[in-house]
Amino acid sequence: MKRTTIELADGRELVYFDERDDAVRDQPDRRELPPPPPASQLRYDPLADEWVAVAVHRQTRTFLPPADQCPLCPSTADRLSEIPAPDYDVAVFENRFPSLSQRVADEPAEITPFTPVRPGRGRCEVVCFTDDHNASFASLPPRRVRTVLDALADRTTALGELPGVEQVFCFENRGVEIGVTLHHPHGQIYAYPFVTPRTRALLGAARRQRGAHRRRQPLRRRARRRAGRRRPGWSRRTSTGRAYVPAAARWPFEVHVAPHRPVPDIPALSDAERDAFGPLYLDVLRRFDGLFDMPMPYIAAWHQAPVRIDRELGHLHLQLFSIRRAKDKLKYLAGSESGMGVFINDIAPERAAELLRAV
Repeated sequence: MKRTTIELADGRELVYFDERDDAVRDQPDRRELPPPPPASQLRYDPLADEWVAVAVHRQTRTFLPPADQCPLCPSTADRLSEIPAPDYDVAVFENRFPSLSQRVADEPAEITPFTPVRPGRGRCEVVCFTDDHNASFASLPPRRVRTVLDALADRTTALGELPGVEQVFCFENRGVEIGVTLHHPHGQIYAYPFVTPRTRALLGAARRQRGAHRRRQPLRRRARRRAGRRRPGWSRRTSTGRAYVPAAARWPFEVHVAPHRPVPDIPALSDAERDAFGPLYLDVLRRFDGLFDMPMPYIAAWHQAPVRIDRELGHLHLQLFSIRRAKDKLKYLAGSESGMGVFINDIAPERAAELLRAV
């Protein structure tokens, strides 16, 4: 894989990841762009012990443009995009409308004596999986999935070294039902200046389980083995990893993909583990699309260990889930889920596993 870094017209970084060593990526960005916005503001909620990002500039971000105006397609002689090259394999660049940024202007003013504030220091990047606007992740060949995984490993390492970054989160949103603002197949990476609430909950559970059983074994790995033992056929295995439906799935259709070997993050995966991920994950994605014979809206979320703390507790896994519960029905996060954080699943995980196996 060849890695090439260039600077866009407004100073943002773009990195090409090419599968050919002879790829030339010296095309300049010929657009005239305003400077990137300053970092957002983080406000602390002492009642929930959580940080909230206020990024007002994101109100003006690009929203579902037609294909001939897609900013993630390669540039042409008639139309300039975020990607100056006429073609590419995988490209990663700083988001033009970031929730978090290293471009800190001034320290934010106090809101109330009870609401600490600080700059939204971090970074947000866009990961373009292919230059084919009409493709999807499920249509990628295994070799391209490997290139994407190597790019995510590269960016996880680079972003984890930025000042103040505590956690790196790689993810893909797919489908207007999920809330995507660009149709081109792409993912994103957020580098947070704190450990996220979800990760803190997972780490806390792992820490309690480790203390209760007096051994350093993560809760998720043990739950995965129990699920496979009690529900034969719930999972698909390779020599290096497994895809499975969790017994306490929150979403109508939810699958987790994890290596057998406990590792903290994507960079820690071996070559064999990275190679095996593609065929396994593509099989799951194609089953999702085959459930209702239509493109499945989903979120694919990589859970990685924090950058500096509890790395022995936070074991890497990919959580894939959809809000579609039937061909013509979506799962909305209503009162219980949004107000109290208590999920109510309309489909038993056993039934979801049966439907996925039948595709």
